[in-house]
Amino acid sequence: MSTIVVRYRPTPDQADHNQRLVEAVFAELAEADPGGLRYATFRLADGTFVHIADVEGEENPLAANAAFDAFQQGIGDRCEDGEGPNPQPATLVGSYRLIQP
Repeated sequence: MSTIVVRYRPTPDQADHNQRLVEAVFAELAEADPGGLRYATFRLADGTFVHIADVEGEENPLAANAAFDAFQQGIGDRCEDGEGPNPQPATLVGSYRLIQP
């Protein structure tokens, strides 16, 4: 199992569009129900988006998600300079009912 955390800040004029793209990813996941994935996205008050993905096994189900592919296209162009996606592997230190170890 691997956990990845990604944060980035879209420009103010792209933030709502970015959110709609993210919502489409979750809609496709709900329909396909691929398993092997726990995934959440947060939009912070300062405009930053934070994605947390916990993937079981070798294959990430997001790789087969057409909406995720559409979301990734142009992500750098939607972001503030120097605030593009910054994926980081993460180690769970603690969670209360949010993420299951």
